[in-house]
Amino acid sequence: MAYLVLANGKVFSGKRIGAPVDRIGELVFTTGMEGYLETLTDPSYYGQIVTQSFPLIGNYGVIEEDFEGKSALFGYIVRELCETPSNFRSSAPLQTYLSAHGIPGLCGVDTREIVRITREEGVMNAMICDEVPADLSAIRAFRVDRAVASVTRAEKQVYPAEGAEKYRVALMDYGAKRNILRSLQLRGCTVTAFPADTPAEEVLSADPDGIMLSNGPGDPKENTAAIAEIRKMLGKKPVFGICLGHQLTALAMGGDTERLKYGHRGGNQPVRDHVSGRTYITSQNHGYAVIASSLEGKGQVSFTNANDGSNEGISYPDLRCFTVQFHPEAASGPRDTAFLFDRFIEMMGGKAHA
Repeated sequence: MAYLVLANGKVFSGKRIGAPVDRIGELVFTTGMEGYLETLTDPSYYGQIVTQSFPLIGNYGVIEEDFEGKSALFGYIVRELCETPSNFRSSAPLQTYLSAHGIPGLCGVDTREIVRITREEGVMNAMICDEVPADLSAIRAFRVDRAVASVTRAEKQVYPAEGAEKYRVALMDYGAKRNILRSLQLRGCTVTAFPADTPAEEVLSADPDGIMLSNGPGDPKENTAAIAEIRKMLGKKPVFGICLGHQLTALAMGGDTERLKYGHRGGNQPVRDHVSGRTYITSQNHGYAVIASSLEGKGQVSFTNANDGSNEGISYPDLRCFTVQFHPEAASGPRDTAFLFDRFIEMMGGKAHA
């Protein structure tokens, strides 16, 4: 028997899975019916205890080819963990992966109630533990700190284009998912991935055809150095930002961001395109959003969340830059918006698209 203790005092009992360690994190939920491997390996979950709202997790086991990066989450909560996966690509049950990567978790808990609490009260801290603490002050005091620094790469690395090289892209790695790289490579881009703290001068001296600003974890406002470097790069090369890259660009342009009550995490977020009028189903993982009104006169709103009206995209035509909050590369969810990578390719080719 082990416990999930919420900062509001609510306690859930269940069975231990994964690593036998106690850990505090920020409790969030994701609504994905599949894609649990992509969730477990998405660096954007750094510092968080993830609750899967879908009741059965692990039924197709562990498939390394589907990983998006190194696991960074702090805990994992599921209703039922499949112990006998069935998939010809599977190399091990999920329990083996959780244990090997030091991820503590619980199964057999009421995940519907956990999600309900999070939706009503908002994201809060929680602790996975063997004994319920009498004092909850340590849980309440926890905060996700140095998130990007904890997940970015240590040194730059070059990834060759698939087939003939058409363009060279500089990828700023704030916790980049591997499928961003793949999406660019498949389109003939040789990608040089840079650590998050790389100066703009070094990136621009490589003379890339375009700059990609990746996803990543944490509060965007904490990344003051990265924001300053992005400000130096804007207008120099075509820029495409995704998720955290979208937020950091807005801050670099003098805009503002806000924390959402419980964020958007899952593969079923509807997003309205202001240009075409279409609504796309997108995959998302974020707890903060750009305040569109803070960029009035500086950028053009391109996408809006159809559920809550929060901003999902901004274009800066004069700077040859566009950014989106959702994940157009997401392998775990819909691929409705993969065309945005083609738009970036066209921008690098000289077509005005932002």
